[in-house]
Amino acid sequence: MEFLDHYQKIVAEAVDKYTFTEKPSELYEPMNYIISHGGKRLRPIMVLMGNELFDGDMEKAIKPALAIEFFHNFTLVHDDIMDEAPIRRNKPTIHTLHGINIGILSGDALLIKAYQFFEDLEPELFKKCIKIFSETGAVLCEGQQHDVNFETQKHVSYDEYIDMITSKTGVLSAASFQIGALIAGASEEDAELIYNFGKHIGIAFQIMDDYLDVFGDMEQFGKKHAGDIYENKKTILYLLALEHANEEELTELNYWFSKKTDNVDKVYSVEKIFRRTKVDDKVLRLIQKHNEIGQSYLDKINLPDEKKLPFRELANYLLRRES
Repeated sequence: MEFLDHYQKIVAEAVDKYTFTEKPSELYEPMNYIISHGGKRLRPIMVLMGNELFDGDMEKAIKPALAIEFFHNFTLVHDDIMDEAPIRRNKPTIHTLHGINIGILSGDALLIKAYQFFEDLEPELFKKCIKIFSETGAVLCEGQQHDVNFETQKHVSYDEYIDMITSKTGVLSAASFQIGALIAGASEEDAELIYNFGKHIGIAFQIMDDYLDVFGDMEQFGKKHAGDIYENKKTILYLLALEHANEEELTELNYWFSKKTDNVDKVYSVEKIFRRTKVDDKVLRLIQKHNEIGQSYLDKINLPDEKKLPFRELANYLLRRES
């Protein structure tokens, strides 16, 4: 998609412009490392898209867009430490290369730098954006803790799972669009509508992430295959399998999810149950449902359809990732 390439180029140039050159290098080089392997940089692009939808000034939005990107990478650095993940975006994770202490500290510094990127906004707008940003950060931490809790929590409901991924992923996409819209001078009502569009696209994106963890092409996906199964994460695949498994399959699922092991038999056995219970098809239908809910919020924004077309294209692109 040409529009996505256009935004990615803008974000890449901004990242290069704000490369860290300060000392000590032991702190700043790992920060440059994670930012330079930025993947598709979707969340800062969402800020720019939200801004452009309401005819905003791109120059005014670029530093807040970087704030979102730096914040997102801060969460990834700490998330990788918590998950003991060796790979991120097909590259070794920071704590794998430099140790846990540097991983924690460089993540902290990314968060602080993220806040500094809002400082050029005029006071009233600064206050609005920082409020959204801080609230989003707090909710995201809650979502991460729920995710950790689920590993040992005996029963997790469908609603608890949706609340967790909304907090962990949906709100950051939502806030990205909303901040971009507010910087452009959008009304509170329109900013809320684009927020809800982003929230449901973010939920669908996270469900797709869970799906690809098991059923995706790992070379394309850039993570350890079936990492969620190894970690006993109670993703939507697991919850739907519990719902549709027979007694023998339930016993086997409960057995494997009662222990944390790198045994490949665990992955093979759980995957087989997922396929037999057809959770792959059920999950893809759920992804489409949240996509449609998100699109319904976009429809309510009183702007020409051609201005909204890139948002529809982005949603479809996010939900057609390699599998």
